Amino acid sequence: MARRPLPRILTSGSAQIARSRELARTAADSATDVLHPLITVSRGLRMLATAARHKWAGTPKDRRGPALFLVAACVLVVALIPYGPLLGLITLMGVAGWKGRDTAPVPTGPDDTEVKRLQSLYEALVPYFAVPEDPNPLYAHGGAWSAAFDDHAFDTGGRLTRLQLRYPPYFPDSDPDVRARIEQLLQAKCGRGREYLFEWEEEANQLTVTVLPALSTAIAAQSFVTAPGESVLGFTDDSAVRRTIPVVADGESRDEPPVLWRTGPRSTEPHLLVTGLPGSGATSLLRSLALQAAQHGEVLIVEGGGTGEFSCLAGRTGVLAVECGLAGALTGLEWAASETERRLIAANRAGQSGRPAPEDTKRPLWILLDRPSVFGHLAAAEGRPDPLELLKVPLRHGRSAHVTVVVADHLDSLDTLGEAVLTCTRARVILGTAAPAQVEAVLGAPPRSTPPADVPPGRGYARLGTGPVLRLQVPATPDPYDDATSDAHRRAVLGLLPERQPAVAAPSEEDPADAERNTARSVPDQEREPGHGRAPAAAVGPVGAVVPAEG
Repeated sequence: MARRPLPRILTSGSAQIARSRELARTAADSATDVLHPLITVSRGLRMLATAARHKWAGTPKDRRGPALFLVAACVLVVALIPYGPLLGLITLMGVAGWKGRDTAPVPTGPDDTEVKRLQSLYEALVPYFAVPEDPNPLYAHGGAWSAAFDDHAFDTGGRLTRLQLRYPPYFPDSDPDVRARIEQLLQAKCGRGREYLFEWEEEANQLTVTVLPALSTAIAAQSFVTAPGESVLGFTDDSAVRRTIPVVADGESRDEPPVLWRTGPRSTEPHLLVTGLPGSGATSLLRSLALQAAQHGEVLIVEGGGTGEFSCLAGRTGVLAVECGLAGALTGLEWAASETERRLIAANRAGQSGRPAPEDTKRPLWILLDRPSVFGHLAAAEGRPDPLELLKVPLRHGRSAHVTVVVADHLDSLDTLGEAVLTCTRARVILGTAAPAQVEAVLGAPPRSTPPADVPPGRGYARLGTGPVLRLQVPATPDPYDDATSDAHRRAVLGLLPERQPAVAAPSEEDPADAERNTARSVPDQEREPGHGRAPAAAVGPVGAVVPAEG
């Protein structure tokens, strides 16, 4: 699938560098072709000079005088005969050209080791692709592998990197279980520890096996070039998407294919579910989304782990609250539900009266929940309602109200998230080491590549709605207050944090007459609907997190 590049205005710097490199490479190739005879003669002269020096060093000292006299006599004879110097120069150049030619043999096929590997792979496929009733079997014991393998490629270590094979038409290639057995066999025979992409062409009875390169882990948190309503979940393969964005990795700018998640009223996947094993990078993904969302909207964060992973966002502009306790989570989610209802009512009234929706209903509101299943257990122990029950309104009606919900939890806690979360989160991400059956259970479709046994943090798969399953590498967004965070990643995250909100002065004592006048002026405000677009007054909780007060 062809990739659609960004406009030139967005990638002018990297495009100019890439163009300059391409021009330099083209000029070097052209100069090499033009100067190839001169390079060959120079190489031959250097080889002749080296041979003469070795010959002179190996000549005994008592014979060096006569040898030098003989060489001088030959040079004198050549110089005295007609056209001697010219003929001597032509002869020297010819000998140098013949001596300096490239005599390295050009490989025309696999070597003995590669032939043995291909034959072994062919023999391993015979029990799966051969039947006794076939009069002319394509796969047979002792057969030739060249009849079934159309194309192959090896790396420098002698391992297969690409293989294209043909199989009989009667092979049941539409059966997922049969396919899985073939893929498992090829993965074992071609070498474990790598990711393989299997492309089945049922019409042509062909299977192409390709070793996928590892996704880059050098991309850290940064300001990504995206359109309004787009968020970068991570980066994937070049052939998986049609768009690239400029990023900075390892100190240089380059274009990388992103996995873009579109939110808002026109999105078909307005909410996201992130899952994985502990330490797989789900919290890092939520932190990356929070940094992107705070630039153009408002963010409410509910952290069930209680480890302070989002403390760097507390008190920042655009961050309404960072809740770490059960009481604060219930209060914040109650306000989010009422705010969603207020936006729906305001937009409905504006539509009935023929006016545009108020601006405060169009500002994106993000609700990020990290490990909310912990609050469910605490609420059940204290006899309080489950905070996830308060997400039903934002999940079911959030798309029309510009409300986006992101839920992240461990893989073994998905059954405690509730029906509303599992039904309304049509954008899914699974991170960490997971079996193909687990990936299919979360994403609703099996991965096109084989999951590796060992992956770095932030590595996994993503699927947006009914789209394809994409490999994903989340940009490194660690907690900047963690001692284990590197200086480069700490500076990158701190540079993206919004400015801190100005401190609100405590209300001073006022005259009773002034209080009465202020109360009279506030009567029109009391006639508005509950939850009038502003976040409830914030108070500092016992753990230092910002907790919105009830009301």
